[in-house]
Formats: sequence, structure tokens, C-alpha cells
Amino acid sequence: MKTLESTVAINKKQAEFYNTKKKNWITQIWSKFRNGTLNRIKKGVGIQDQAYLKHKEWFGDLSSKRVLDLGCFSGNYWSMYLAEHSKEYMGIDLSDVAIEKLRQRLIAFPNASALAIDFLSSEFKEKDFDLIYAYGVLHHFESTKIIIDKLNEKLAPKGQIISYDPLQTSLPIKIIRLLYRPFQSDAAWEWPFTKKVYNQYKDTFEIIERHGLLGKTKWMALLSLLPFSESWKTKLGQKWHKEDWEKSSTSDSVLFSCMHLTLLMQKK
Repeated sequence: MKTLESTVAINKKQAEFYNTKKKNWITQIWSKFRNGTLNRIKKGVGIQDQAYLKHKEWFGDLSSKRVLDLGCFSGNYWSMYLAEHSKEYMGIDLSDVAIEKLRQRLIAFPNASALAIDFLSSEFKEKDFDLIYAYGVLHHFESTKIIIDKLNEKLAPKGQIISYDPLQTSLPIKIIRLLYRPFQSDAAWEWPFTKKVYNQYKDTFEIIERHGLLGKTKWMALLSLLPFSESWKTKLGQKWHKEDWEKSSTSDSVLFSCMHLTLLMQKK
């Protein structure tokens, strides 16, 4: 059973990893697939844009909100937008190298700050955030209870969390990750959501809205190898994505066929 102390120790190793980004060759192959093939699919059929625009919609009016940009590295897609429009913005990450870059980008915003610190550390004393933006972050914690307890502690009453994380709930992805995991450089802090993890968040927070991505659409990776026209493949991918996006908001079976999940949650 993971303790807070052991998790913080793992996070120190994670900080070193993201400062140097030293990956073994198998992790490099997976990264190229994830950042190459999957990103091309997401961009080609509009998956990435739809997720980002949905996040902007979920932000709502930021003018009175204290925002925590959790695990933002040197700034994610929406970091500058959050800094510009929120009452108070704080970006935090384990990597001091990345945070120094973010500090330089935030100079124009007197309401904004950036801190290289572990969210779980006792040194991080800030709380009462109205919004925690956690893009690609929550799956880095093996103990769901530890991160959920900390999120609850840091949120203001009725505070919200916007998250985006990988799912490991469909059989093909389970098999691929099972084969890959023993050789993975960042295995100690890479824990894609399972059904159990999702249900822990569901039991703790009110899930206001949810969407799954790369359900049927994940098969575009194989379809791209076949000699069909690009326009036909794109149209089919867009159709599949629409089904994934809409049906996963209410159907657990569709949600758990997806590779990625985005959530809007609220403190109860």
C-alpha cells in the first residue's frame, strides 16, 4: 500500500526524469506512436480541438476564480489563457527547469505565479482553489486515494477539477500496456485510469460532464495503413469520433472502450 511519503519519493524521481527526459528505446517507440500516430489521428478528425474547446467552455467566467494549473510543465495549451483571465493563477510542476520557462512566460501577468513543487508535499500550503486544471496529470499517481484526498483539501467549497487522462479499460489497450509496462522508463508514475479508479473519482466528486476519446476512433491507426482515400478515412474517423464523444457521456460501455477520458468534476 502506497503511503504519502513513498509517493513523494517517487515524485522526486519523476522530477529528475522530466528534467532530463532520458527514455529507454521501448519508451521512445511508445512516445513516437503516442505523439506521432495518435496525435495525427486526433488532429485529423478534430479530437484534440474538441477537447480543448470543451475545456474552455468548462472554465466559464474566470474573473473571480483562483486557478491552480497542476502539473503544467512549462505551460500547457491553456496556461496563458488561464493566467490572463483568472483572478489569481498558479502553475506548479515537479520540474524546476520547466517552471523557470513558465515564469518567463508569465511576466506580463501580475496575478500569476509559477512554482516548482510537489502538489503532495507539506511545503505546498496554498489551498481554496476554485478551479484545478489537471491536463494529463491525475494518472501519474498510483494511489488514487492520496491524490483525491489532496484535491479535496486544496479545493474551495464547490471548487471544480478539469482533467484529461489515458484510460486502460479496453482489451486491446490492456494487452498493449501489459506487454509494454515491464520495459517502460516511467512505469513508476504512469497509471492510466482503470474502471476502479474512475469509480473512485465518481464516488468522491460530482461528475458534471464527461467524454471519452479514441474509442472506435483508435482503429484509425490500423485503417491508416490501408489503401483507401484520405478523405474517406477522415470522414469515417469524424463519424466515429462523434459517436465516441456523445455516447460516452452517458454510456459506461462506450466510455470504457476509449483510450482517453476528460472530466469536469465538482467538490461535493
